[in-house]
Amino acid sequence: MTFFRKKRMFALLLIAFVMILFMNSAIIGRKLYPIYYQQEIKQSAAKHNIDPFLIAAIIRVETNYKYHLESSKGAVGLMQLMPDTADWIAQSSNLGPHTQEDLLRVDINIYLGAWYLNWLIKHYNGNLIYAIAAYNAGQGNVNKWKNSHVWDGSEDNIRDIPFGETRHYVQRVLYYYEKYTNLYTEQWQGEGA
Repeated sequence: MTFFRKKRMFALLLIAFVMILFMNSAIIGRKLYPIYYQQEIKQSAAKHNIDPFLIAAIIRVETNYKYHLESSKGAVGLMQLMPDTADWIAQSSNLGPHTQEDLLRVDINIYLGAWYLNWLIKHYNGNLIYAIAAYNAGQGNVNKWKNSHVWDGSEDNIRDIPFGETRHYVQRVLYYYEKYTNLYTEQWQGEGA
């Protein structure tokens, strides 16, 4: 008798646990998909009129929030900015002089990356998909694909992006962008983000 009572109790506890998980799926989701450096992301997003969840998605795909990384190609920091691009952004945005070490600073790297995303979105007349692809493959490649009608810049035709790395990059950024938007919008609005 006690064996069946223990099984029944275990089954009830398991059902209660599963129900709690589903009721708090946003809480669980935020544990699985955390956003670090929220304050820096929010500040740069507001300053450059960019959705903070897009910045978070780019960071997640580029470095998974590891601020000290440098790629084999020389891209630096959370948002993996090339030093030449960072210099151009700093001059264009009137940020002022900076050093290579400054690119490892979370606030500066996110500021420069957010400015660049804003610039790319404007450059592609609001086409977010082109902008994300250009963040990875460079404007020259995306302009070539666009002008030669290789890829139309639509989400439906991401498969037409000639570079496998960029195709995968765009898909991953869009995936995390949607996840973050669904998981954090309500919370961040409640905080007055």
